[in-house]
Amino acid sequence: MTHEDVVLVGVDGSPASLHAVDWAAALAKVHGFGLHLVCSYSMPSFTAAALDGGYAALDDTAIAEGARAVLDEAVARIAPTGVRTTSAVATGDAAAILVELSRGAAAVVVGTRGRGGFAERLLGTVSSALPAHAHCPTVVVPFRPEKPAASSRGTGTTPQEAATGPQEPVTGPEVAVAGGWAIGAPSEDAAGRPVVRRIVVGVDGSPAAEAALTRAVHEAEIWGAELTALAAVPVGTGAGILAWLPAAVDHEAVLRDVAEGLDVVVDRALADHPGVQVRRHVLDGTGAALLTEFSSAVDLVIVGSRGRGGFAGLLLGSTSQAVLHHAACPVMVVTTRASAEEWSPTELS
Repeated sequence: MTHEDVVLVGVDGSPASLHAVDWAAALAKVHGFGLHLVCSYSMPSFTAAALDGGYAALDDTAIAEGARAVLDEAVARIAPTGVRTTSAVATGDAAAILVELSRGAAAVVVGTRGRGGFAERLLGTVSSALPAHAHCPTVVVPFRPEKPAASSRGTGTTPQEAATGPQEPVTGPEVAVAGGWAIGAPSEDAAGRPVVRRIVVGVDGSPAAEAALTRAVHEAEIWGAELTALAAVPVGTGAGILAWLPAAVDHEAVLRDVAEGLDVVVDRALADHPGVQVRRHVLDGTGAALLTEFSSAVDLVIVGSRGRGGFAGLLLGSTSQAVLHHAACPVMVVTTRASAEEWSPTELS
């Protein structure tokens, strides 16, 4: 089974969903895909006891017209991009509708924290449910800027340096400085539209993480972006699952072993992509904390979902939900279900 060349995006009229539309249009354009916009609504339901006479005639004409107006606004918004676009109004639960439609999409994009739009829809709940059930990779686009997390412990390497190399101090209205490293504004093209110039992918050696790495390499190649592969190892004092190791255990040796495993999976992913360069970093900390911190320095975070096992017994599967809730940039979630059954790089070329 292969996906059609279309990016699916949920729209509810909120600023968050319109921001997601912008990002989805950029993704569609760089891949040469089309864009399909969907606005859904549900009719209110009442118990018979709550109604005079036991029933009520509900006319959804006005609601459907409102949904169509939301779609028309979104279509007009992205018309200058030249991306071929279709749109549809659907009735039912937004998450369920997008999951079903994802069977025929290359990717699905939603916004998060979108309150106050058409029919007071809340995309936050959709963005939480969709990645685990979609039949293709899901991109969740945050609307508001996030404050960066505290810098990584005991590494001497900041996320900005790891993602983009050593940096000169940067100042100005478009840059916030926190924790001793510069946080750049989201990358945009000359027309002010979102682009992806820096990508970070979480890697732990699990099948889900390898699927995410494969997708990240392809995205880096398509966008011409810098790619960083990150393995998180909580070996520092009090830092989590490896902190209990006895003093006789060489923590540096643990880091070296993980780095060797990282090299193996990255080299395998690059076998058919000789032009892509990947920075590789093994850092002390948890995957969720480090990827969230990196999200302030890059344009896209890519994670696998439900990945268990892998080299050094690390766990990435629980990371995706935490990153989705706290990342400052768009997050792409690649599940083993989507990668194995629905997607391969050749289908997106």
